[in-house]
Amino acid sequence: MDRILDFTANHLAMDDLPRNKRPIRPTSFVSLGLLFAPGVLFVAALWLLKDSQVRFAWFGASDVSAYPVQFWGIGLFGVIATLGGAGDWLFHKVYVTVGPNEHHSHILALGSGGAVFILMALASIADQPLHWLLPVIVALLVTVTLICYDEFAFHVRRCKPFETMLHRMLVFGQGLAFLCWLHWVFVANVGVLYASA
Repeated sequence: MDRILDFTANHLAMDDLPRNKRPIRPTSFVSLGLLFAPGVLFVAALWLLKDSQVRFAWFGASDVSAYPVQFWGIGLFGVIATLGGAGDWLFHKVYVTVGPNEHHSHILALGSGGAVFILMALASIADQPLHWLLPVIVALLVTVTLICYDEFAFHVRRCKPFETMLHRMLVFGQGLAFLCWLHWVFVANVGVLYASA
């Protein structure tokens, strides 16, 4: 039991962190809302498209075994990413503040990630999704570069183990959810589209 407590104390190691003295404003919740936006938009789009396109008909099925395995992967890893992001948001409201350069880096990475989301959404509804593959890959490479810059320029020097764990939940959760979506759009779905053509 002592080993577990020692590990937990060392892992959290937050006693020496400066407290965030800025008050939480209503605008602070905009960034928290943006964190939940991809999941909400993804499910809303599936709901709206389930009756209009055959490739989304599974979403309305009462038998959940009809749901593609990639959907469950997106859900699982998306939840992990969202928990990591929400934990990181709360962490920064209580503890260390993010400097202006790091904040700018976050905005660029989030914007680029948003572009990946939009391109993947367009590929999901396209009759020829493979036409969207190159723009998706380019946007993904830009996003990964910005995330790596953020991690190595700011986080590697400042972050304690607990904050690092939250970042890894966010980044790897999003990455694995993206891979599940990528497989569904460009591998599994392409076969369905060509079979129905």
